Amino acid sequence: MRNVNAESGCLFCTPPVEGEPERKSLTRRQVLTRGLFTGGALAGGGFLGGAPHAFARQAVGREQPPHHDCIIEASWVLGYEHDRLTLIPDASVRIREERIVAVQPGRIAGRAKRVHAHGQLLLPGFISGHTHACSGTPTRGLIESGRSYARPLELVENLTDDDLDDLTAYNVAELLRSGCTTHVEMSLSLRQAQSYVRVAKRWGVRGYPGGMIPGIARLFPIWFRKDDQVLRDSVPDTLKEIEANRQFALGINNTEEGRLRPQMSPHAADTHTPETLAAIVAAGKELGNGLHIHLSQSAKEVETVQRLWGKRPPEWLAALEFYSQPVFAAHLIGVDTANDLPLLVKHKVTFAHCPSGNGAGGSSGLHPYPEALAAGVNTAIGIDTHSNDYVENIKLAVLYGRARARLLGGSSPAQLKAPSVWDAIASATVNPARGLGREDLGRIAPGAKADLCAIDVSGFLAGVGATPPEPLNNLLYANGLCVRHVMTDGHFQVFHGRFVADDEGRVLKRGGAVVEKIWAQLRAEKWFA
Repeated sequence: MRNVNAESGCLFCTPPVEGEPERKSLTRRQVLTRGLFTGGALAGGGFLGGAPHAFARQAVGREQPPHHDCIIEASWVLGYEHDRLTLIPDASVRIREERIVAVQPGRIAGRAKRVHAHGQLLLPGFISGHTHACSGTPTRGLIESGRSYARPLELVENLTDDDLDDLTAYNVAELLRSGCTTHVEMSLSLRQAQSYVRVAKRWGVRGYPGGMIPGIARLFPIWFRKDDQVLRDSVPDTLKEIEANRQFALGINNTEEGRLRPQMSPHAADTHTPETLAAIVAAGKELGNGLHIHLSQSAKEVETVQRLWGKRPPEWLAALEFYSQPVFAAHLIGVDTANDLPLLVKHKVTFAHCPSGNGAGGSSGLHPYPEALAAGVNTAIGIDTHSNDYVENIKLAVLYGRARARLLGGSSPAQLKAPSVWDAIASATVNPARGLGREDLGRIAPGAKADLCAIDVSGFLAGVGATPPEPLNNLLYANGLCVRHVMTDGHFQVFHGRFVADDEGRVLKRGGAVVEKIWAQLRAEKWFA
């Protein structure tokens, strides 16, 4: 579609772009059914101003996604120039194969299929610094009033492989639907990691998966032990788990055109010993993709590690050379801000901040996101479990972080930075990419991977009916259902708001059926009583 503005003249009379075939005249019916009168065109606004007209929404529902060869024209693009994120109005992004090959203001000439992202903000695909993909829907809506998530998650491990895959697919679909294209995935067991990989292969998902060690079947007796002899007795079986996860990871390492890069994922410092962590570190170095752990996630963990090993968890891991490779560390609720945060900065650890962790309001405001920002810790936003809506988690990171900074700012000995939406977007894109050692992720720039998402910032609820002048602020009113396009390696997984990686209805139905089986078992056990 031609641009409509003062320079381009009439939509019907202006000659085609050089290199493109000449267009035939359009009838009035063709104009309407093809959705050419967008909000911007009707208003005589900017390059791509306004939201799509209703006819446009109907027409695009029949389009086939132009995988690996297209030009995305967006009202706003969050580009990456001179080592920083920057907003570019009325810009185009050229996709060829799995890469971004051009980013520029205005229109890019050529014959490639055009994806019109009117009234939308085009961003890098989001990177979750911490996910448990199978854990979202089995616990969602059950644990918010204070119930433990333990039993539903134990039942997940008893599912057949087919049911496990259906459950994984539902949760991964939610992640994709909300613009999250890369997952630093700590599956709750090796079986669940294998399920994640099967789904990721089908849908072209980018993941850094690893089975949590100890896995969910063995975790709770070790984690909630009354006697530390339980930990010592667990070492032989934990070493067997480490080896099984290592063997699986070696078999998939750097497969699927490099999209799958497994990590070793120890549960936490208080469920391991020096012997088991040494095996984890060695396996991680062999794989070359880093480590993923819950770190100082509670005061109890800190007390346990200090009692057993004489150091706080971050100190103890440093002594064991855990930080000799990239590390993603989730939660930090029990962190010593004065001593631990400088240590994490020194070792370039990435803090995975999960604002919706433990369900809606479950741990709201407890995470030291403002302190980490002030200290200069490389910080990523993670999903954790119960809410797979990445856009909502960006919002919560800002809102909870500002509340924490305001409440503690006058009394805390640590410096706090009230997070801006720019901080949160960096934590969703370039920061986790840096933690992964990936200069080709988390940015929209020539040569980067074509991992992208486009979000409607002009429509109902998130917008005002026109393209906003400061679109990042509108993300604070948006959610995952505002996401219009998602692609990984140039392949669309969401197109014009439709999940196109698979049959959306089938994914929804099968995932729901598995959760109903879990509910039935919980009812039989009188868990709801």
